[in-house]
Amino acid sequence: MRLSTKGRYAVTAMMDIAIHDPNGPVTLSDISRCQSISLSYLEQLFAKLRKQKLVRGVRGPGGGYRLARPSNEISIAEIIAAVDEKVDSTCGGESGCSEAQTCLTHELWCGLSKRIYSFLDGITLESFLSRPSVQEVIRRQAGEDNERPVRPPAPAA
Repeated sequence: MRLSTKGRYAVTAMMDIAIHDPNGPVTLSDISRCQSISLSYLEQLFAKLRKQKLVRGVRGPGGGYRLARPSNEISIAEIIAAVDEKVDSTCGGESGCSEAQTCLTHELWCGLSKRIYSFLDGITLESFLSRPSVQEVIRRQAGEDNERPVRPPAPAA
């Protein structure tokens, strides 16, 4: 089972916005440059993220995108689902395996899919950002891009 680039890039872009959101809107071109994601791909993803009300656009000079809700209210699973990505390790989705009959191991793969979803649903943008290893990456990226201010590291829990 593997998550496609659609889901991974959506989560990465949302993390970038969560990092910089306290400083104002974030442009897709900034995310594209900092995270090495194609601008046209980000535009497609953000149309879906906007539709699901995870981000909101800010028009005008200094515009860009902001989180539509606080970062502690947005789960990683919600972001992945918003871009039509399914975390599914079954052999044929919800009901079908092969020839429309449930296979011998279908229940095993359904259980795994539910656990993966539950794991990702239990992680919010804020909780992930507070991890020391993530804070280290944030500091490294801030050093590489001195033009973009970064919110200070969250206090250790």
